[in-house]
Amino acid sequence: MDRESALEELKNRDLPIERVKEIFDNFENDLEIVGQVAMNLSLKTSVYDPDKGKSAVMEELLIRLSESEDMGSRWAVAKNPHTPAHILQKLAKDEINLVRALAATNPNTPTETLQKLFSDEKIVRDGLSGNPSTPAKILAVLADDSDKMVRMRVAENHSTPEDVLRKLAKDSDTNVAKAAEFNLGQRGEK
Repeated sequence: MDRESALEELKNRDLPIERVKEIFDNFENDLEIVGQVAMNLSLKTSVYDPDKGKSAVMEELLIRLSESEDMGSRWAVAKNPHTPAHILQKLAKDEINLVRALAATNPNTPTETLQKLFSDEKIVRDGLSGNPSTPAKILAVLADDSDKMVRMRVAENHSTPEDVLRKLAKDSDTNVAKAAEFNLGQRGEK
Protein backbone atom coordinates (compact mmCIF):
# COMPACT_ATOMS: atom_id res chain seq x y z
CA MET A 1 0.00 0.00 0.00
CA ASP A 2 1.52 3.31 -1.00
CA ARG A 3 1.01 6.61 0.79
CA GLU A 4 -0.64 8.51 -2.08
CA SER A 5 -3.27 5.85 -2.76
CA ALA A 6 -3.98 5.62 0.99
CA LEU A 7 -4.58 9.39 1.11
CA GLU A 8 -6.88 9.14 -1.92
CA GLU A 9 -8.84 6.24 -0.40
CA LEU A 10 -9.42 8.15 2.83
CA LYS A 11 -11.31 10.87 0.93
CA ASN A 12 -14.13 8.35 0.41
CA ARG A 13 -16.61 8.59 3.28
CA ASP A 14 -17.97 5.17 2.30
CA LEU A 15 -14.60 3.49 2.71
CA PRO A 16 -15.23 0.53 5.05
CA ILE A 17 -14.09 1.27 8.59
CA GLU A 18 -11.94 -1.85 8.56
CA ARG A 19 -10.01 -0.43 5.59
CA VAL A 20 -9.62 2.90 7.40
CA LYS A 21 -8.14 1.00 10.36
CA GLU A 22 -5.79 -0.93 8.05
CA ILE A 23 -4.51 2.33 6.57
CA PHE A 24 -4.10 3.83 10.04
CA ASP A 25 -2.22 0.75 11.25
CA ASN A 26 0.20 1.03 8.31
CA PHE A 27 0.75 4.79 8.55
CA GLU A 28 0.18 5.71 12.20
CA ASN A 29 3.36 7.80 12.29
CA ASP A 30 2.43 9.84 9.20
CA LEU A 31 0.61 12.90 10.58
CA GLU A 32 -1.03 13.75 7.25
CA ILE A 33 -2.56 10.30 6.96
CA VAL A 34 -3.50 10.33 10.66
CA GLY A 35 -5.32 13.63 10.04
CA GLN A 36 -7.13 12.17 7.03
CA VAL A 37 -8.17 9.14 9.09
CA ALA A 38 -9.67 11.54 11.67
CA MET A 39 -11.50 13.43 8.91
CA ASN A 40 -12.81 10.17 7.40
CA LEU A 41 -14.22 9.18 10.80
CA SER A 42 -15.91 12.59 11.05
CA LEU A 43 -17.53 12.05 7.67
CA LYS A 44 -18.89 8.70 8.84
CA THR A 45 -20.85 10.27 11.72
CA SER A 46 -23.82 12.58 12.06
CA VAL A 47 -25.07 14.79 14.86
CA TYR A 48 -28.60 14.06 13.60
CA ASP A 49 -28.20 10.26 13.65
CA PRO A 50 -26.21 9.34 16.77
CA ASP A 51 -25.82 5.69 15.76
CA LYS A 52 -24.50 6.38 12.25
CA GLY A 53 -21.02 4.91 11.96
CA LYS A 54 -20.95 3.55 15.49
CA SER A 55 -18.78 0.44 15.87
CA ALA A 56 -16.07 -1.07 18.04
CA VAL A 57 -13.52 -0.28 15.31
CA MET A 58 -14.65 3.38 15.24
CA GLU A 59 -14.23 3.60 19.01
CA GLU A 60 -10.79 1.97 18.88
CA LEU A 61 -9.63 4.43 16.23
CA LEU A 62 -10.98 7.42 18.18
CA ILE A 63 -9.12 6.29 21.29
CA ARG A 64 -5.88 5.89 19.34
CA LEU A 65 -6.35 9.23 17.53
CA SER A 66 -6.85 11.02 20.85
CA GLU A 67 -3.14 10.38 21.49
CA SER A 68 -2.03 12.00 18.23
CA GLU A 69 0.43 14.89 18.10
CA ASP A 70 -1.80 16.31 15.37
CA MET A 71 -4.13 18.91 16.92
CA GLY A 72 -6.61 18.46 14.05
CA SER A 73 -6.95 14.78 14.88
CA ARG A 74 -7.61 15.48 18.56
CA TRP A 75 -10.05 18.20 17.48
CA ALA A 76 -11.95 15.67 15.32
CA VAL A 77 -12.02 13.17 18.19
CA ALA A 78 -13.30 15.81 20.66
CA LYS A 79 -16.32 16.59 18.48
CA ASN A 80 -17.11 13.02 17.38
CA PRO A 81 -20.40 11.70 18.82
CA HIS A 82 -18.86 8.22 19.29
CA THR A 83 -15.93 9.33 21.43
CA PRO A 84 -16.05 7.56 24.80
CA ALA A 85 -16.58 9.71 27.89
CA HIS A 86 -13.17 8.86 29.40
CA ILE A 87 -11.45 10.15 26.25
CA LEU A 88 -13.53 13.35 26.34
CA GLN A 89 -12.46 13.84 29.97
CA LYS A 90 -8.84 13.60 28.84
CA LEU A 91 -9.36 15.94 25.85
CA ALA A 92 -11.05 18.46 28.16
CA LYS A 93 -7.56 18.95 29.64
CA ASP A 94 -5.80 19.31 26.26
CA GLU A 95 -3.22 22.10 25.94
CA ILE A 96 -5.05 23.45 22.86
CA ASN A 97 -8.10 25.54 23.74
CA LEU A 98 -10.02 24.56 20.57
CA VAL A 99 -9.76 20.88 21.50
CA ARG A 100 -11.11 21.70 24.98
CA ALA A 101 -13.86 23.85 23.43
CA LEU A 102 -14.98 20.99 21.19
CA ALA A 103 -14.98 18.60 24.15
CA ALA A 104 -17.27 21.18 25.82
CA THR A 105 -19.72 20.91 22.91
CA ASN A 106 -19.87 17.11 22.93
CA PRO A 107 -23.04 15.74 24.60
CA ASN A 108 -21.07 12.68 25.75
CA THR A 109 -18.73 14.74 27.91
CA PRO A 110 -19.53 13.90 31.54
CA THR A 111 -21.36 16.55 33.58
CA GLU A 112 -18.56 16.93 36.13
CA THR A 113 -16.14 17.63 33.28
CA LEU A 114 -18.50 20.22 31.78
CA GLN A 115 -18.68 21.93 35.17
CA LYS A 116 -14.87 22.14 35.30
CA LEU A 117 -14.76 23.54 31.75
CA PHE A 118 -16.93 26.45 32.86
CA SER A 119 -13.92 27.94 34.63
CA ASP A 120 -11.77 27.67 31.49
CA GLU A 121 -11.14 30.50 29.00
CA LYS A 122 -13.98 32.12 27.02
CA ILE A 123 -13.80 29.97 23.85
CA VAL A 124 -14.13 26.85 26.00
CA ARG A 125 -16.99 28.26 28.10
CA ASP A 126 -18.76 29.30 24.90
CA GLY A 127 -18.69 25.68 23.76
CA LEU A 128 -20.93 24.78 26.69
CA SER A 129 -23.79 27.03 25.54
CA GLY A 130 -25.13 24.67 22.87
CA ASN A 131 -24.39 21.38 24.60
CA PRO A 132 -27.65 19.67 25.69
CA SER A 133 -25.73 18.01 28.54
CA THR A 134 -24.61 21.31 30.08
CA PRO A 135 -26.08 21.65 33.57
CA ALA A 136 -29.03 24.06 33.86
CA LYS A 137 -27.22 26.33 36.35
CA ILE A 138 -24.41 26.88 33.82
CA LEU A 139 -26.90 27.58 31.02
CA ALA A 140 -28.56 30.17 33.27
CA VAL A 141 -25.23 31.97 33.74
CA LEU A 142 -24.42 31.76 30.01
CA ALA A 143 -27.81 33.32 29.24
CA ASP A 144 -26.39 36.56 30.66
CA ASP A 145 -23.23 36.46 28.54
CA SER A 146 -22.29 39.68 26.75
CA ASP A 147 -21.75 37.72 23.50
CA LYS A 148 -25.05 37.45 21.63
CA MET A 149 -23.94 34.21 19.91
CA VAL A 150 -23.54 32.54 23.30
CA ARG A 151 -27.02 33.72 24.30
CA MET A 152 -28.32 32.49 20.92
CA ARG A 153 -26.94 28.98 21.49
CA VAL A 154 -28.44 28.94 24.98
CA ALA A 155 -31.78 30.06 23.50
CA GLU A 156 -31.63 27.24 20.93
CA ASN A 157 -30.50 24.60 23.44
CA HIS A 158 -33.30 22.12 24.12
CA SER A 159 -32.01 21.62 27.67
CA THR A 160 -32.27 25.27 28.65
CA PRO A 161 -34.80 25.63 31.49
CA GLU A 162 -38.08 27.34 30.60
CA ASP A 163 -37.55 30.24 33.00
CA VAL A 164 -34.22 31.01 31.30
CA LEU A 165 -35.88 30.80 27.89
CA ARG A 166 -38.63 33.20 29.00
CA LYS A 167 -35.92 35.65 30.06
CA LEU A 168 -34.10 35.23 26.73
CA ALA A 169 -37.38 35.77 24.87
CA LYS A 170 -37.07 39.40 26.09
CA ASP A 171 -33.43 39.72 25.00
CA SER A 172 -32.37 42.98 23.39
CA ASP A 173 -31.12 41.04 20.34
CA THR A 174 -34.18 40.10 18.27
CA ASN A 175 -32.55 36.92 16.93
CA VAL A 176 -31.87 35.67 20.46
CA ALA A 177 -35.43 36.53 21.47
CA LYS A 178 -36.89 34.74 18.42
CA ALA A 179 -34.78 31.64 19.08
CA ALA A 180 -35.98 31.50 22.68
CA GLU A 181 -39.61 32.00 21.60
CA PHE A 182 -39.24 29.23 19.02
CA ASN A 183 -37.73 26.88 21.62
CA LEU A 184 -40.57 27.66 24.03
CA GLY A 185 -43.08 27.11 21.20
CA GLN A 186 -41.59 23.68 20.51
CA ARG A 187 -42.31 22.82 24.14
CA GLY A 188 -45.86 24.15 23.96
CA GLU A 189 -44.95 27.13 26.14
CA LYS A 190 -45.36 30.87 25.51
